[in-house]
Amino acid sequence: MAGSVVAKTSVASGRSAAADGDRSELPRLECPGKLAPKDARQLSKLFFDRLRTLDEGTHDYQYARNTLIELNISLVNFAAGRFRNRSEPREDIVQVGTIGLIKAIDRFDLSREVEFTTFAIPYITGEIKRFFRDTSWAVHVPRRLQELRLELAKANEELAGRLDRAPTTGELAELLDLTPAEVTEGQLASNGYVAGSIDIPAGEEEGSSEGALADRLGDIDPALENVENFHALKPLLAGLAPRERRILRMRFGAEMTQAEIGAELGISQMHVSRLLNRTLTRLRGQLLVQE
Repeated sequence: MAGSVVAKTSVASGRSAAADGDRSELPRLECPGKLAPKDARQLSKLFFDRLRTLDEGTHDYQYARNTLIELNISLVNFAAGRFRNRSEPREDIVQVGTIGLIKAIDRFDLSREVEFTTFAIPYITGEIKRFFRDTSWAVHVPRRLQELRLELAKANEELAGRLDRAPTTGELAELLDLTPAEVTEGQLASNGYVAGSIDIPAGEEEGSSEGALADRLGDIDPALENVENFHALKPLLAGLAPRERRILRMRFGAEMTQAEIGAELGISQMHVSRLLNRTLTRLRGQLLVQE
């Protein structure tokens, strides 16, 4: 009942403020996150309209922006609920989703004539999915080593800036108060962090002209299959009659035509064709039996 009274008072204040124009003060909301969705949507429009008239960095601007976050935090909870089966703590997912909500608030414009809910959800879910992508491990790595990897990354960046070169294992160990063996273990654990896709562009910079790794990898050589077939055919060819082997050598080794083979053997081209078909059919059948 109390929450309903607060909601009605807040909405009424919002209408009054809207009637006064841009110079009016925004209503002061006690618990924006507890308002009914309909009231939150109505007040959000008021705050968005007022936000674009305020100077960034001012107290009023920060109040309007923070209130918009609280009014729409339910969108983050809704989006986070879609990822409830993930192993990451829900608090982390909500925190990351809130970053997406803030981005949506900063980029939303009432002139788009689209509901903020429709505009914000893709930002929120996109930020959450990016979080999963950036924190996923290709193989199972103990939590201790996952944390060590982060510490090493920060230490490496700090020392590299200080020394103007890549730090050694000993220097990292000294900074983090670890043994060189522990540093090495943490560095090896980093290899299990995010298996890169071969479809990702090789260049790290956005707009890089380098193609994906998959485009530069070798393909399977079709000749490999021929090698396997030749090995499988070798004992089968040995079981053929001498004339059959001779015809195959002339046809596929010397690349003679059937007419040339017939003239060489003193038989008709039609007879050569029948002998070739019979021999090849028998070999094909024997190969299929082997497979």
